[in-house]
Amino acid sequence: MTEKINETFKFADSDGHFRRKDSAFRSWISRDPAAEFPAEKDRYVLYLNYGCPWAHRANLVLTMKGLEGIIQKAVLDPELGPNGWFFSGREGSAEKDPIYGFKYLRDLYFKADPQYEGRYTKETIVNNESSEIIRMLYSEFDEFLPEALREVNQPGGGFYPEHLREGIDAMNDWVYSQINNGVYKVGFSSSQEAYESNIHPLFEALDRVEMHLSQPEHQPFLFGESVTEADIRLYPTVTRFDVAYHTIFKCNLRMIRYDYPLIDRWYRNLYYDQSDKTRGAFKQTTYFNQYKFGYAHAIAKRLGLKHVIVPAGPVPDILPL
Repeated sequence: MTEKINETFKFADSDGHFRRKDSAFRSWISRDPAAEFPAEKDRYVLYLNYGCPWAHRANLVLTMKGLEGIIQKAVLDPELGPNGWFFSGREGSAEKDPIYGFKYLRDLYFKADPQYEGRYTKETIVNNESSEIIRMLYSEFDEFLPEALREVNQPGGGFYPEHLREGIDAMNDWVYSQINNGVYKVGFSSSQEAYESNIHPLFEALDRVEMHLSQPEHQPFLFGESVTEADIRLYPTVTRFDVAYHTIFKCNLRMIRYDYPLIDRWYRNLYYDQSDKTRGAFKQTTYFNQYKFGYAHAIAKRLGLKHVIVPAGPVPDILPL
């Protein structure tokens, strides 16, 4: 039993470095009714954990698109247990899987693939790669939505406009490697060498975002007047940074609120926005207490600690607009 638990919370490899595994399920939901997975109302369930930044991406798009009545949402407990993510009824989570009544998310993976050996994270049986899930949500279910919420009718060309794709894709690459996943490379390091080799690239990338936002064409959002995929993919990391990554993950060279004024302004603009641009989705899908709780528990379990201390600060969680 002890060895199994240790393996569950063994985030870093033997050399001390954290390396994220590729997603295993990569099928695609399509608006084409003849597709293997056609877009249909009430056919799909989005499994997510409010504390997970990858799930946060999907929840953001689901909310901004108004797809809550089209795609069912199943929320898991914010704590990673010895058998992976689970349902409990705590903190807004479901008491059990809404389709099969499972207790553990891993049971869904095994049902889809009995030989599955990846991480027990989040899954929709079709796809568990958040960067692909959000692109499906942009437009594949649009026929079920009012005209005003359809991708083709969004100002600026939608979340992934044709004329900005090259720039968005380029930014996604380094933001993912050095920031989105970079905080995990730092926080889950199990050697000083691994920590040192990853913390400096993280802050170099944050410096780069700050410089990007200093350009007039990259205000108020990362690519101008409209929210794009670049904003959706960066926001979940930034909203967790000061409250969790800075303290719990030792990403403590600088803080967003004090050391990155342009990132902080961009972040607060998104969080407090209630206009049609966001439909209030950023604030609505942000759960500061769950970030502190979830990351504190993850680190404590990796270290084998019996007692978990959840940090109280910073105060406030986010500065006023």
